[in-house]
Amino acid sequence: MKHVIPACLFVIALRLSGCTGEGAKEMFETAQFEERQNNQVHAKQLYEAIIKDFPNSEYAKKAGERLAQLSQGK
Repeated sequence: MKHVIPACLFVIALRLSGCTGEGAKEMFETAQFEERQNNQVHAKQLYEAIIKDFPNSEYAKKAGERLAQLSQGK
């Protein structure tokens, strides 16, 4: 739980800064970190945000694939 607040602040900062592909990469890495911390809810939120905010990035495709895997319990 103590990792959730810094991660949320990080995501907010990214959105406010107007980052492009680099922001998508950082969000994707944060989502992966959240998965390793067994915080799938926040990881899914980050993956969904990547798809919404960076739809044409390579990370949007990766995020979509990861969301599909998570929904299958993988």
